[in-house]
Amino acid sequence: MGTGTGAASGADASPGVGSSSGAGPSDVARAVARARQAVAVLASPTLRTALVGGGELDDRTRAAVDAFDWVDEHGPDRALLGATARALQLLQAPAAALEFERIARMPHAEAERVPLSLRIVGIVGDRLGRARPVTEPVLNAAIAMFAEDVAIVRRDAVDQGLLVRTEDGASYRFAG
Repeated sequence: MGTGTGAASGADASPGVGSSSGAGPSDVARAVARARQAVAVLASPTLRTALVGGGELDDRTRAAVDAFDWVDEHGPDRALLGATARALQLLQAPAAALEFERIARMPHAEAERVPLSLRIVGIVGDRLGRARPVTEPVLNAAIAMFAEDVAIVRRDAVDQGLLVRTEDGASYRFAG
């Protein structure tokens, strides 16, 4: 099956999740991916039977199961899944946003990029407050916590009417 370390091996919870000092951004992303896979297994009778019931696997199901790093020939890797659960707990903490890296490259397709930009600016508005204008440097710094391309995020929000530039051009206010 997958490339897990083996439930029976007693191997330490290694690849993909952090140490006791905390998981890094890519560790948490891998933990989230692993959790999505586990939910997909529970939602799919075929995958569930393959992993829990030891049923016969067709080629498609075998390929899906082989892609899971948390399953090997002995079944689910309990140590890795336990470490995954601990990494996922970080997402319930107040500092959860710190567990993810900034968006390095915004999607090129407008249909994908604009909703993401609006979501980022919406979060920024929630954190900065929407009642008063925000200077461009403050707005840029807040957006930069989420995305590297501050200008495109800000421009999308202005184009969509979520942000309005003040007449003097020095600051922005949140519409609505």
